[in-house]
Amino acid sequence: KALILGGSHQISNINSEAFFGDLSAILIQNMPFWAHFRRTPDLSITLMDEWEEKIELMAKATMVDDVTNLSGVPSWTLVLIKRILEIAGTNNILDVWPNLELFIHGGVSFVPYRDQFKQLIKSPNMRYMETYNASEGFFALQDNPARDDMLLMLDYGIFYEFVPLEDVGLPNPRCYTVDDVEVDKNYALVISTNAGLWRYMIGDTVKVTSKIPFKIKISGRTKHFINAAGEEVIIDNAEKALKIACERTGALIKEYTAGPIYPNSDRKGSHQWLIEFDNEPNDMAHFIELLDKSLQSVNSDYEAKRYKDLNLEAPTIISVRKGLFYDWLKMKGKLGGQHKIPRLANNRDYLDDLLKML
Repeated sequence: KALILGGSHQISNINSEAFFGDLSAILIQNMPFWAHFRRTPDLSITLMDEWEEKIELMAKATMVDDVTNLSGVPSWTLVLIKRILEIAGTNNILDVWPNLELFIHGGVSFVPYRDQFKQLIKSPNMRYMETYNASEGFFALQDNPARDDMLLMLDYGIFYEFVPLEDVGLPNPRCYTVDDVEVDKNYALVISTNAGLWRYMIGDTVKVTSKIPFKIKISGRTKHFINAAGEEVIIDNAEKALKIACERTGALIKEYTAGPIYPNSDRKGSHQWLIEFDNEPNDMAHFIELLDKSLQSVNSDYEAKRYKDLNLEAPTIISVRKGLFYDWLKMKGKLGGQHKIPRLANNRDYLDDLLKML
């Protein structure tokens, strides 16, 4: 059976014909009748609004089924898997679902979560496939498991335009169609759809990886970056650097966020990272050095600003208690569904909020 971990569905306050709730829940509710025969658990659980009760009921209901494939946001799917493992008293989900072979994921980058899934799903045959689906449309899917980019869907009633990242926010930004973009450059995605959206900037940034066929990678969010001194660090930079640092130190990251430390009369600016580790590095100073050097290798602007500490000092990392990010989302009323941890910000709002909860 297929286990789809979606959001919640509520009664519409508009009229009886309107759908109201997370898109994932609305899609599940409106699947064709025959698809429900191969799906688990019951809709009464799948569409629940109370997240913690939903996870508990979903874990108990699905661990008796023959689940072969999972779909959902990686962070919340991990919460479900870990709860099932707790109940079953094992550390390998294949002891519960021996025929599990596929995880279809989206919503956030899979890079920080891949190693966590490999630890919990101990199978060389497990496949991971990414989709790029948003409330505004279905944009792309991973058509080749050997590559980490996605094929842009050009025949789904969506017209795509691409704004260079440096032009976002300008009164008259440059805007290109698929014919005119450059490979390996970051763009903000703009869409017009047959559902009525007109030149709508959805908030994601993408990097074009191939033009024939046309393929992309999600590289970040237009509002999620750090630019304390002109370094323009985006999520793609951060996750590549973290991946290198983790691989070389054996660290395993559960969640993270980062933002600026503003300069003052006593110090230059820098970046501050709050990281919840599943497996903390033995030498944090070495981890920070690797993160810093890796960021410089993937972002020449950051490298220039870090040169001899002229504009930016070395980053700092605070290893936070387990469950901090979960507790923060719970406090905000944003557990489950399509809610995500903001990875980067050009202000200290998220950092200061989280630091109060340490």
